[in-house]
Amino acid sequence: MLSVSVWPCAQADSKAQRKGRYLPEYMAHPGKMLPAIAEHAITHYTQPGDLVVDPMAGIGTTLVEAVHADRMALGVEYEPRWADLARRNVEHATDRGAPGYAVVVQGDARDIVRLVGSDTVGKAALVLTSPPYEDSLHRHVRCGHGSSLTHRNPDESFIRFREILEGCYLLLKPGGHLAMTSRPKQCGGKFCDLPSRAWQSAIDAGFELLGRYVALLSEVRDDDLVNAADVPAHLPRHEEVHILTKPANSEVVAQRVTRIAA
Repeated sequence: MLSVSVWPCAQADSKAQRKGRYLPEYMAHPGKMLPAIAEHAITHYTQPGDLVVDPMAGIGTTLVEAVHADRMALGVEYEPRWADLARRNVEHATDRGAPGYAVVVQGDARDIVRLVGSDTVGKAALVLTSPPYEDSLHRHVRCGHGSSLTHRNPDESFIRFREILEGCYLLLKPGGHLAMTSRPKQCGGKFCDLPSRAWQSAIDAGFELLGRYVALLSEVRDDDLVNAADVPAHLPRHEEVHILTKPANSEVVAQRVTRIAA
């Protein structure tokens, strides 16, 4: 039976959550994960000293929240501009006393094992990321073209997303977790159920679905939802969060590793 719950992640709006914690340049990125969502997933599915991985790191939200929570973190980012900003955000966090440690690698996450090193295989406790959004993630809508994963058509994007998750499967230790945030969207006048496609990609990569959660993007006040100032009224007030796991059964894991590495 799947677990279901609500994560109250917007008691402060995104700007307040990032103030002083991230460099001001973060605002230029169109698809930022809400810091409180990352913090909630990290503190609930890892322990201090554990390794957290984000294969589509963007400006480094997962990494920054991981080092503040005394975790180790690895991030891969395709776009050099954002990889550089992610590194600087991590440096900013450590300068402010964050006790953890993080590394950012620029490259194609479909080759994540080679990029981060084979000695990382089987070491990660959590993979935390979002699927390709064609720049619509977190209240921005812009369908464009380019070389990165997020600018491809949805079918092509999810083939590549599954390939990324197959690499992440290898990095996770048996029983480790994959957490994905997503929301439905429209692009080109068509509805795309990104949450369902995201978790199906993860299932195809060998993961098992454990739970589906709602991460609120509105403040809870006196049993009512209060819309955050930076969330347009016509957009959803929540993210869907899917939690999956790498099977702990050694025989199943061995079969998956053999197939993916072939």
